[in-house]
Amino acid sequence: MIYLDNNATTRVAPEALEAMRPWMDEAYGNPSAGYRFGREARRAVDEARGQVADLIGADPGEIIFTSGGTESNNAAIRSALSLRPELRSILTSTVEHSAIEEVVKFYESTGYNARFNPVDSAGRIDLEAWKEHLSTNGMALATLMWANNETGVISPLVEAASLAAEHDVYFHTDAVQAVGKIPLQVGNLPIHTLSLSAHKLHGPKGIGALWVNRRTRFLPSTLGGGQENERRSGTENVPAIVGFGVAAGLASRALESHKDISALRDRFESGVVEAVPGVEINGDPAMRLPNTSNLFFPGVDGEGLLILLDEAGVCCSPGSACSTGQVKPSRIVRAMGHSNARARSSVRFSLSRFTTATEINAAIAAVARCVSKLRVVLPGR
Repeated sequence: MIYLDNNATTRVAPEALEAMRPWMDEAYGNPSAGYRFGREARRAVDEARGQVADLIGADPGEIIFTSGGTESNNAAIRSALSLRPELRSILTSTVEHSAIEEVVKFYESTGYNARFNPVDSAGRIDLEAWKEHLSTNGMALATLMWANNETGVISPLVEAASLAAEHDVYFHTDAVQAVGKIPLQVGNLPIHTLSLSAHKLHGPKGIGALWVNRRTRFLPSTLGGGQENERRSGTENVPAIVGFGVAAGLASRALESHKDISALRDRFESGVVEAVPGVEINGDPAMRLPNTSNLFFPGVDGEGLLILLDEAGVCCSPGSACSTGQVKPSRIVRAMGHSNARARSSVRFSLSRFTTATEINAAIAAVARCVSKLRVVLPGR
């Protein structure tokens, strides 16, 4: 199997898996317990919290462990809107993950004014429109993803956040795809909250985090036992948190290797473009994550291509992994102003530090064979 769907999920790093084992077996204490058996688990959770914080240049006390990026996004938005209920407008973009888009649409259905900022044909946000939207009366929240999960396009986060700060608007970013792939240091950035997820950076599934700026108030949506400094109740998932911490530490040290990943991605794209006539890149080719390639195959049904590539042992995706296995035209590609036909003929390939040059060469050949087969069987599609 050649796995090129790392924006959907990643292989758990062997070091993270090994670190998790004891906490699923003999070291099963509750970290809230006061005896030594529990205190050992608490120390493990605190160590992982520090490792995650280091990855984004934060203070450990600013990290809240959650069940993943979706919960983190939901918690950030709900807290922001609850803190300033008199403000009834929300600003986001047309290319957000569904964990943002659906929450914003929910609040829109309850009477909030939702503004969806456009992007251009390369997936770049229109900052002038962003600035204009921020001047809307009653703007409670602006939320913008740091990097797109389908195209890999990186947003001008500092500029967007700074504009929000000028208008005293709470700013959140979904950084699930960006963390661990590009250097991020929250430091003194005008950001209130940031979402991240372990399984996107070679950690386990079912664990994520929300960074809450120490100068930001936060209202929890999960109450009960007072865990996570009374910001997210529920017994901590110690094995997953430990695995997340180790994966975060590995990601910090592996950031330099993303130059190699970028080179492999470029090798893949140039090989496919050379072998398959008409292929085009979706998204800004310069301002992208180093591991992501979203390609348009003219005259090719994307779903059919995925099926043939699966049979050939290549894993890739039509876009987001959060669509219950359904293959639909990418709404991200359509939001960039492209046609339904282009959206249906686009496929995402995403690499990781475990991807090899041998796999890339084999994937190029497989893509060329499968596209050629489809164009013979279904000419003119």
